[in-house]
Amino acid sequence: MSNASNKKALELLFDRPLEPVFTARDDGKAVFDLPESFYNEQYSDVKDDIGSRFGDGFEVRIPVRDLPQKPDLKFAQRLGKRSQFSLFNRNHQEIAAKLIEIFLNAPSEDLFISTCAYCKDRVNPFLFQYCFSVAVQHRADTKNFPIKPIAETFPQNFVEPSVFQEARAESEVVTDQGTRRHIIIPLNYTASDREKEQRLAYFREDIGVNSHHWHWHLVYPGYGPLDIVKKDRRGELFYYMHHQILARYNTERFCNNLAKLRPLNDLRSPISEGYFPKIMSSLNSRTYPGRNVNSELADIDRDDTHLEISDMRRWADRIIAAIDKGYVTDSDGKEIPLDPKKGIDILGDLIEATSLSVNPEYYGNLHNQGHNAISFCHDPEARFLEDFGVMGDVTTAMRDPVFYRWHGFIDSIFNRHKERLNSYDEKELSFNGVVINSLEVTLTSASVTPNNLLTYLERSDVNLAAGLDFGPKGNIYATFTHLQHAPFKYVIGVTNNRNTPIKGTCRIFLCPKSDERGTPLNLNEQRQLAIEMDKFKVTLDPGVNHIHQMSSNSSVTIPYERSFRPIGPNNQPKDQEELREFQFCGCGWPQHLLLPKGKPDGMHFDLFVMISDMNGDAVNQPDLLESRCNDSSSFCGLKDKLYPDNRSMGYPFDRKFTREIQSLQRLTEIYTNMKIADITIKFNNVIIDKEK
Repeated sequence: MSNASNKKALELLFDRPLEPVFTARDDGKAVFDLPESFYNEQYSDVKDDIGSRFGDGFEVRIPVRDLPQKPDLKFAQRLGKRSQFSLFNRNHQEIAAKLIEIFLNAPSEDLFISTCAYCKDRVNPFLFQYCFSVAVQHRADTKNFPIKPIAETFPQNFVEPSVFQEARAESEVVTDQGTRRHIIIPLNYTASDREKEQRLAYFREDIGVNSHHWHWHLVYPGYGPLDIVKKDRRGELFYYMHHQILARYNTERFCNNLAKLRPLNDLRSPISEGYFPKIMSSLNSRTYPGRNVNSELADIDRDDTHLEISDMRRWADRIIAAIDKGYVTDSDGKEIPLDPKKGIDILGDLIEATSLSVNPEYYGNLHNQGHNAISFCHDPEARFLEDFGVMGDVTTAMRDPVFYRWHGFIDSIFNRHKERLNSYDEKELSFNGVVINSLEVTLTSASVTPNNLLTYLERSDVNLAAGLDFGPKGNIYATFTHLQHAPFKYVIGVTNNRNTPIKGTCRIFLCPKSDERGTPLNLNEQRQLAIEMDKFKVTLDPGVNHIHQMSSNSSVTIPYERSFRPIGPNNQPKDQEELREFQFCGCGWPQHLLLPKGKPDGMHFDLFVMISDMNGDAVNQPDLLESRCNDSSSFCGLKDKLYPDNRSMGYPFDRKFTREIQSLQRLTEIYTNMKIADITIKFNNVIIDKEK
């Protein structure tokens, strides 16, 4: 990055997304100096008055270079500036792909900033923020710049609307930012306890969970220039990230005495779950529409979305038939085998229907159109001019109970492929000479009996200031309540019976023992609900080794500070290697939801640990430097690198076991490089303020 002015420009382009680019930013201290041609038609006649109003008294003035040739943005006019933007809508995907290409093709950082400043007031604000974020993430000259958390840029997508009225009132009355009170976001505001699905609201409506879903789609866009879409094992990662979300969600259901979800595999049956999100879109000041109990999917006939439900069933049947045959057919009629190594990756791109799909005309657009069908079921023909519901937006989709039922159906298709694969054999599962002797987890903050873990509720803050357009300046904090766990560590005793040091990968999973009724789960049920907790490299010296791994170092999660971090140069690492990875680390599962909730009287789990042979794990990376941040490599891969594990994602639980292995206990008896421990997670229903 070339200079401080450019850093500031990138930072401020994230702020107040609905305000024109010429308005004051950074608490009234900074302003862009724009060429006259940058004022759009709405303000061109009054640009002199605007220049006078925003002309003096600023600490920072950021000069914006004129563009030798302005981009033609007619293609973006199909999406109105106050219309909702959806990454599941094919028209919107195409518009976003073109705008991303314009941003990426800017020949220098200065001209990139100028191009963004020119486009900002001429296109849909949410479209701009998405494309701007993707471009910042993928350009060589800006990829080290951290992206502002979406919950701060568009807080309306995450926070109950009455909070904003209180926030504006507080900021107007109390001018001293240091003495402003923090606005409380209610813990439960979308339904009463008469609705059983509300027991999972703490998970579905968690700000970190929904931010993760948004950021994952920034890292892995489905459309755009090929070099930013075609990432290593992208399709497989789409499968595995969502598969893990489902494993976690179903386990949370057991924690709350609810049955495992029913996949939405019958598209003509009523959807028994209703949902009324109680959040508002900042683009048009409308609330996201709700969905009544027993709503039915219908054919969609709207200006920018046309869909027949029968097409979705046809696409699903074709994909299932391809899985059963063991190959898919590309658009030229060539048969592409769904082999154990590449098959899941091919299916991931095909089912999500990205630009990498081998034959979109035949296999269709199943995943995305499912989101669209559900999101428009309240008004499929636009008779009442209603926008889509939360299922149509990647920042809000995970709030809806039906998200998990829909992805349960998608996951069942992936699982059909996995069920066809041969079980792992002894060579693939064993690690000669390695014996795991002991396994336990201990809390690091309290003296309790090992293998007993604790969860509770915690209050934390999020800054709403960046997203409060046309409002008072200064920080505005809202306080929300979320699940949290006491920090803990794994303690593993391992013997290396060889005479030389050996390298391996330590894989840790958490498996529920029983369902909501206390009925024990069989091995196949446990493996499909196995929650990946951590994965890290180990070097085992000859003899006895003791491995200590902190829960905060999980390869699945990112800490709170990365989920809700401020941006700007003062908040970035100074070390260049750390800085190179810093921006990417915004992608990841929130650390505060690493553990399932458990139950007040304790809930039992099998903690499974396996050390696999590095000879089967190792990846020949183009850059051997390790990531220096706690990024979520299991869910998000590594920036500009290959996925850091040669094994299939979810190994060894991604395939069924042989018939002679009927339990985790039996599995660990056969293979000495594996071990299980019976652990208990207890939920303490108290609320504790997060340490500052």
